Amino acid sequence: MPRRVAVAAGPDGQPVEVDRRPIDSVRDSWLIEDCWWTERPLRRRYWEVVTTCGRDEVVFHDLLSGRWWRQR
Repeated sequence: MPRRVAVAAGPDGQPVEVDRRPIDSVRDSWLIEDCWWTERPLRRRYWEVVTTCGRDEVVFHDLLSGRWWRQR
């Protein structure tokens, strides 16, 4: 289950910090748009990042609510 997370993002939307840990590198980014035909569409930008302490994180930005979530 996704959990809320504090993410600081740059002007382009790319995360620069996750829970106050600076991002060392971005491994991947992808966009999910689904259920657009329903009353509850899904629009998320996912980021797989590595923090400077070496932690691998997958976070996503819910583009409809504006909230950030940790997937793993």
